[in-house]
Amino acid sequence: MIIRSKAPLRLGLAGGGTDVSPFSDIYGGSILNATTSLYAYCDIIPTNNGEINFYLQDKNIKYTYKSQKELPINGEIDLLKAIYNRIIKDFELDALSFDIHTFVDAPAGSGLGTSSTLVVAVVGAFSEWLGLPLGEYDIANLAYSIEREDLKLAGGKQDQYAATFGGFNFMEFFAEGKVIVNPLRVREETLNELSRNIVLYYTETSRNSSDIIQLQQKNVTQKNVQSIEAMYKLKEQAIMMKEALLKNDLDEIGNILNIGWEYKKQMAKGITTQLFEDVYASALKAGAIGGKISGAGGGGYIFFYCPQNTRYNVIEALNKFGGKVRRFEFTLSGLKTWKIE
Repeated sequence: MIIRSKAPLRLGLAGGGTDVSPFSDIYGGSILNATTSLYAYCDIIPTNNGEINFYLQDKNIKYTYKSQKELPINGEIDLLKAIYNRIIKDFELDALSFDIHTFVDAPAGSGLGTSSTLVVAVVGAFSEWLGLPLGEYDIANLAYSIEREDLKLAGGKQDQYAATFGGFNFMEFFAEGKVIVNPLRVREETLNELSRNIVLYYTETSRNSSDIIQLQQKNVTQKNVQSIEAMYKLKEQAIMMKEALLKNDLDEIGNILNIGWEYKKQMAKGITTQLFEDVYASALKAGAIGGKISGAGGGGYIFFYCPQNTRYNVIEALNKFGGKVRRFEFTLSGLKTWKIE
């Protein structure tokens, strides 16, 4: 038997960063994101050989451990081991023996929520295999807890919920970890046109998002007025983006992205780089209305809204910087799990 799962990577369209504590706990956060046709995948094959084998297929790496109830957290694939440890602990299970294969369509540190999406995919596969009583909110919250509480990795909450629920969602974040996911009923023609007009560009750079996020958290804790005011504006931007999507006012989306990018850069140092500024300026000159970096910033993907047929000119301009344009579609479904006998 093989247990399979896949969870979609997301683009944060508006409000990014307001889902990070302590801002979300004190002031409340609002985010609008959408999932893409890029995925994190997981396959689990139960065995009885007394081993746990991790195959990281996108990196061509294998790790082997003896079957035990708790795997060591020692800097070696801790994310995957922490998921196993938490499943065993929370559901009071005996040690398991299995092979697990993972693959992600985008590199780590690229700003599409790869790590959190992979956690959701792996938790989903375990839930399918073991028949765990986990709903969508349960899976997303467990994935968040493993990353932020068990492993103390800095970050927000949106990625886990986006990967689990899928589609276009307006998310609200409150004190004590409360999250409300509001799915948006986006018309099919809007979905198709938005997929057509957004150009996703990988700069061939990556970053450690936790460094930027920790600076952002420090700014909130120390009551940095500029940073906090920028986050308030990003919350407003999320509401504006929701209205534009529901009204099918697609060109306004580009304007909102442009405004949001300016405020996002004020949250913390390191969000932008000279490369990103040059790429952004060239894209706008070629016909894009607006855009933003995906994720915390500092590296990875950046995307632009390109109305009419300007995408071709924008792509030509972007290709001069040595990165890659990545084709994708927006999708309406989240985590999927299934079995093959």
